[in-house]
Amino acid sequence: MKALIGGRHDRILGFTMIGAEAGEVVAAVQAAMLAELPYSRLRDAVLAHPTMAEGLGPLLSTVTDTVSRRSIK
Repeated sequence: MKALIGGRHDRILGFTMIGAEAGEVVAAVQAAMLAELPYSRLRDAVLAHPTMAEGLGPLLSTVTDTVSRRSIK
């Protein structure tokens, strides 16, 4: 998994994944992108278990502090 997060508005600008059940995860990220949600909403979401989408939390937790410390308007 790899995500591109916009520094100005904390939105997910791009996402890619290779592997089993990638379509499931891409669909979840696409919905968040279409809704223009900040990445933190998807990071903090409680996702169904067991699914590949559970990997989104750890992935989005790696976003640097410079983005996550800014307030979302």
